[in-house]
Amino acid sequence: MERNTAAKTPGAETVREQVNRKRATRYLLAGLRLALGWIFLWAFLDKLFGLGFATEGKNAWINGGSPTKGFLSFGVTGPFEGFYQSMAGAVWADWLFMIGLAAIGTALILGIGVRVAAVAGGLLLVLMWTAALLPANNPFMDDHLVYAGVLALLAVTNAGDTWGLGRTWARLPIVKRFAWLR
Repeated sequence: MERNTAAKTPGAETVREQVNRKRATRYLLAGLRLALGWIFLWAFLDKLFGLGFATEGKNAWINGGSPTKGFLSFGVTGPFEGFYQSMAGAVWADWLFMIGLAAIGTALILGIGVRVAAVAGGLLLVLMWTAALLPANNPFMDDHLVYAGVLALLAVTNAGDTWGLGRTWARLPIVKRFAWLR
């Protein structure tokens, strides 16, 4: 006697296969969340301490360097060049940028406030995209827009629940009351 006739039907999926596919999807989304979180957190750490990757030690924020001055002074191109150059090295811009990188990265790594992090991160990424129009390798699309799309995907799928503190976060009274904090 056959136990699972659905497996014999072309295109039919067993319950076990559905569960395995959903589990794999959750793990993939959690991995993407952690990877993007690390990208934001690493950018913060490198600019803070000048770890020698994008920022030399002498230009570290803790050594008096400005996290925004170099790129906004010399790296911007396109129609918004003057707008971004006017912010280069401004104390408020440095603080907003660094707080944003740290908060977005930490939220994604921990899996808490992923929706807020996705909106803030998406905004930051779109602003960075507009700072270098037209992208060097493509007339329109570049990694900033792809990352923004991935952040949106993470937000709508509650990706903080797997390998993160998202479920615990969601049980907090304020998060229950204001679901956008999830």
